[in-house]
Order: sequence, then structure tokens, then C-alpha cells
Amino acid sequence: QVQLLESGGGLVQAGDSLRLSCADSTHTSRRHVMAWFRQAPGKALEFVAAISWSGSTSHYAASVQGRFTISRDNDASTLSLQMDSLQPEDTAVYYCAAMKLWQGSYEQQTDYDYWGQGTQVTVSS
Repeated sequence: QVQLLESGGGLVQAGDSLRLSCADSTHTSRRHVMAWFRQAPGKALEFVAAISWSGSTSHYAASVQGRFTISRDNDASTLSLQMDSLQPEDTAVYYCAAMKLWQGSYEQQTDYDYWGQGTQVTVSS
């Protein structure tokens, strides 16, 4: 059973950068597709970025393309999200997730089997 724990959230100003991390304490997610989702206050959960198990393929939501970078270190069982040029609309709770078996899409939250508890990112204008 994969257990995910996010860290790195905080309060920053518009234009700043922040790096989120997600650690798998069980070290069993190395063959899983991993992703970041976010949920802003009063809004639905939204796909942010995903990465293949090998790290060779990544996929981004249009709203973060070019500003966010997803990466993973399978030796350390960690997933990262480098967020640059942050904007107030990026304010949300960010969750990492793991998909056991490839379901054909990176963006469907229902395809992911394991979730972290979330970390808050707040961007002030």
C-alpha cells in the first residue's frame, strides 16, 4: 500500500517560486504513474501534472504548462513539483497521487489509487 506525504507548501507572493515534494514512505510507487492535482476553495479537484513511472514522459494542464515542472526520483521514492511564476489563481491545496495500473489517461482523478493528505499553497497578489 502506497503512502504519500506532501510537503513544501506555503505563502508566497505573485511571481515567486515554490517546490513541492511528495514522499512515498513504503517505496512501492516506483512503477506507478504519479501526478499532482489541486483544489482551490469552492472549486473541483483539478489535474495539474503527471509523470510516467520512468520519468521519461510528463503531461501538464494548459494552465501550468511552461511554469510548472514535474519530476521524480525513484531511488528516493519522491515526486516533486517545481512551480515558477506563481499567480494568485494557483492558490489551492495540492495533492500527489499514484496510479497502480495505466488506465489510458493522466488527467482522470478516478484512475488514481493512492492520495496524499495535501499541502496548502497560497499566492498573494
